[in-house]
Amino acid sequence: MAAEQTPGLVHYLPIASTVLSAIFCSVLLRRWLVRRSGAHLLWWGIGIFFYGLGTGLESAITLFGNTAWLTKTWYVAGALLGGYPLAQGTVFLLLRWRTAWILTAITLPFLAVAATFVLLSPVDLAQLEAHRPSGSVLVWSWVRLLTPFINLYAVVFLIGGAILSSIRYARGRTAAHRARALGNASIAFGAILPGIGGSMAKAGLVEALYVGELIGLLFIWAGFALCVRAPMGAGASADAEARRTADDPAPAAA
Repeated sequence: MAAEQTPGLVHYLPIASTVLSAIFCSVLLRRWLVRRSGAHLLWWGIGIFFYGLGTGLESAITLFGNTAWLTKTWYVAGALLGGYPLAQGTVFLLLRWRTAWILTAITLPFLAVAATFVLLSPVDLAQLEAHRPSGSVLVWSWVRLLTPFINLYAVVFLIGGAILSSIRYARGRTAAHRARALGNASIAFGAILPGIGGSMAKAGLVEALYVGELIGLLFIWAGFALCVRAPMGAGASADAEARRTADDPAPAAA
């Protein structure tokens, strides 16, 4: 095991992220249950669950020490599942129902295979740090080459979808349109931060990931709240118009 390092204040940030994720997840799933529709809400709820699971594992590593299985599970929850379900939520919100299911059928098996390889990979215990998780412990280093494909998918649909929606709403003239434009911009910015932190974590600065996760979650939640609290009234969004003219049934907007 690598030389032990005493955890600093930043190493406890995942505890706050985990608590906020649990609350946000309950908000999303409750909204899905009340509406009894909207697959995007279910996917977002699943996404925030795994987001919180990843930060929860980071918290456990800080508080109780690291193990090979904690790090492997953290890698699956964070690097593989941290953004994918959130991206799938946007896929089900913005794309046609049939297209969303086709993308799900293509990406889920790839995700399952990648997660299996991570869990089966031998571990280099010399790289295992006492209070800091890192994918560098995986002996099958080629497994880490699979994550960029999943991350790219999340960037295109989660961040790209939020930016596209923000631009579309910004063209509206009502206060509701402006609120939703700002909300989607906030979601896009919040989704970018953990990605930046994750890139820095690969370079050995996992503390940047902890900061990015917490601030990013706050921006995503704030953006969602802005969108939900902005009644559209007669000014339907461009996305809603597109869904009404689609050949396939699609979930209702958030």
